Amino acid sequence: MSPTFHEGENMISDILKVLFVIIGTFIGAGFASGKEIYLFFFSYGTNGIIGIIISIIIIGIVVYKTLNIVKENNINTYKEFLDTIIGKKSEKLKKITNFIINSFILVTFFIMIAGFGAYFEQQLGVNSIIGSSILVILCFFIFMTSTRGIVKANGIVVPLLIIFIIYVGMKVFGTIDIENISNYTIKNNSLNFIIESVLYSSYNSILLIPVLITLRDYLKNKKIIKYVSILTLIIILLLTLTIYMLLLKVDVNIKNLEMPAVYVVSKISNILSKMYGVVILSSIFTTSISLGGSFLQNVSSNKKSYTQIAIIMCITSLLISKIGFSNLVNILYPIFGYLGLIQIYKIVKKD
Repeated sequence: MSPTFHEGENMISDILKVLFVIIGTFIGAGFASGKEIYLFFFSYGTNGIIGIIISIIIIGIVVYKTLNIVKENNINTYKEFLDTIIGKKSEKLKKITNFIINSFILVTFFIMIAGFGAYFEQQLGVNSIIGSSILVILCFFIFMTSTRGIVKANGIVVPLLIIFIIYVGMKVFGTIDIENISNYTIKNNSLNFIIESVLYSSYNSILLIPVLITLRDYLKNKKIIKYVSILTLIIILLLTLTIYMLLLKVDVNIKNLEMPAVYVVSKISNILSKMYGVVILSSIFTTSISLGGSFLQNVSSNKKSYTQIAIIMCITSLLISKIGFSNLVNILYPIFGYLGLIQIYKIVKKD
């Protein structure tokens, strides 16, 4: 085989590795369960669909700009990234931003742990602390393998997640009455759906950027960045619209459901419900390892501190998870969405 063929093969491999880590980070407990889509988009009816498109386009732009900044400036850490987009003189602003980002990554890791436990309790009738403990143990072992282990885990799990979510969407799509979307509209303020869509892209960007930095070694050329950004936009848009359509099949008060998409699938088929349960748990797992790994890299100074912080983080997550998955999503995601707007502005503005 010619060197050119091998180069092309390697480029495809790098594109897929980066893509699957991004998607794996994005598809977490809030997304796959339908809770995020309900909170930010579904409650706005047809306006929510427009909001989804706006939000995912912003995320695609942020991914493209961030990966370019990382490659062009040979960035290895989040601190170096802030030096580039904010400037070395604004030390106070960088410290505040770094604190906010690390706090949100940690909080979202806690939310994933709570989401894992919530699924066990809602669907299996098992105490949530047992489910959360299982995920914590899995995460800790993956953290000890560093970035390579995280990339491999995402490369195995994420393609299956994408295929299955789309498959479930196709099964349901033919039974949906699109004209009834307006009946689900809870929030009627015409401007708020735009704000919500920007907030959604903002808090997701907070999560994605530190993870993108850890993928620098796979960015061999700018073609990889371009293809990864385009594919990220297309796949996330498709998956988000699929979850949105699933929510149209909810026949009870959706506010009372911790995981509305899981409820819909369980009404279709018991087998599909169990399979979708694997999707939920797997998506929580991929997000947990991606976010937890990036947090540890951001705050650890050496291998010893990495291990110590990993232990503390995992134990603390079990205590925090008792607050409840839904409460954490409703309270914290919008707050961090506002805090992330300054970072998006700086990234987009950067040449």
